[in-house]
Amino acid sequence: MNQNSDRSPDLWPSPSREAREVIRRGAEQALDPRPEWLAELFDAVMHSERTEPAYTDPVLQEGTRRANVSNLLHWATANVRDPGARVSANRSPDVLDASRDMVRRGFDETALETWRLGQSVAWRRWMEICFGLTDDRAVLYEVLAVTSQSISAFIDDTVAAVAETIRTERHELTHGTHPERLATVSLLLEGAPVPQETAEARLGHRLTGPHLGAIVWGHDVPGDRLENAAELLLAATGATRRLTVLATGSSLWLWLPVSTAPHSDELNTAFATLPSVHVAVGRPRQGLDGFRQTHLEAAAVQRMMVRLATSRRAGTYADTQLVALLSRDVAEADRFIDDTLGDLAGADPDLALTLRTYLDEQCNAARVAERLHTHRNTIVRRLGRCDELLPRRAADDPVGIGAALHLLAWRGPRGDS
Repeated sequence: MNQNSDRSPDLWPSPSREAREVIRRGAEQALDPRPEWLAELFDAVMHSERTEPAYTDPVLQEGTRRANVSNLLHWATANVRDPGARVSANRSPDVLDASRDMVRRGFDETALETWRLGQSVAWRRWMEICFGLTDDRAVLYEVLAVTSQSISAFIDDTVAAVAETIRTERHELTHGTHPERLATVSLLLEGAPVPQETAEARLGHRLTGPHLGAIVWGHDVPGDRLENAAELLLAATGATRRLTVLATGSSLWLWLPVSTAPHSDELNTAFATLPSVHVAVGRPRQGLDGFRQTHLEAAAVQRMMVRLATSRRAGTYADTQLVALLSRDVAEADRFIDDTLGDLAGADPDLALTLRTYLDEQCNAARVAERLHTHRNTIVRRLGRCDELLPRRAADDPVGIGAALHLLAWRGPRGDS
């Protein structure tokens, strides 16, 4: 631990009035960080060798992002209020929840050390702010000396405080039904040689027969809403039971013993009653390998939905496999949408929906009218308007235009990505 963090408040430096003013003004800027700063901060932590394997899960990613933003805002807020004073440890719910989720996934308190990687990024950005606020070299030296100690001590104190909380709660986080299920499921997903009978006994769930994997998640939602979502999924699939694993404080992993999966549109309608909850569903599979594969498919759908910042609430692998493949590079996917659809991409969404349905229905306008509950003449007019907006007529590139339309249907507002 940094020796500065052991200094008592009585020994903490008292900056000059000029230095305090620069710190205050800088902290005010830090309270409104630029998106690229936050992205760099998160990237440094996410790609740590210690924790990178865990961050294939978008829920863990989001929890870590929130924890880092919370640390930044906690320090900045304190320095607006009392510039240069020692900042108390951050024990906010975002920080504690992210740390608890890491412990649930098998990491110990040393994973908190990755916050120091974010500290180095924050320090570089803080220096940029300070250099833009004063030309007085003596004041600048004082500001940097005080705040270097402040940031270092703040991270030390926060890591120590959170680690102590986690040590106290570790038994509760790692023992009991859900932690033991998560540990067993994690071994199965990794392909570890767990005897099937042992795994079934621990899970209370047969690994033979059909499996439909699903992930239910939502940030800032009460736990009972996730449970309600799991029950909705049970009803939508016709299943009578489910294996449920608490993967993080804001996500559930589910397996249902059914051989069919509902369509994404059906699930979106069902989940409209549960604000801020999302569901991703794999394909029905069989046996132990199917138990693993259907979950990995659900996880691929979840990553796609988060990546595209979609407004849709539910997705299935069967309906989104192409979109998941095409959207691995979001910037490239956006270029493909723009190049292929032209002005249609920003036009009335009913036009894109009509053309997408038309191509899905093998260019049968009557079936499109039936599916969309719209008069056939209206469908024909919309299709004509689509051709006017497209760089190339739909008949000239039905495959490319169809793929771009499916991407567009799942793409959320680009400013949110």
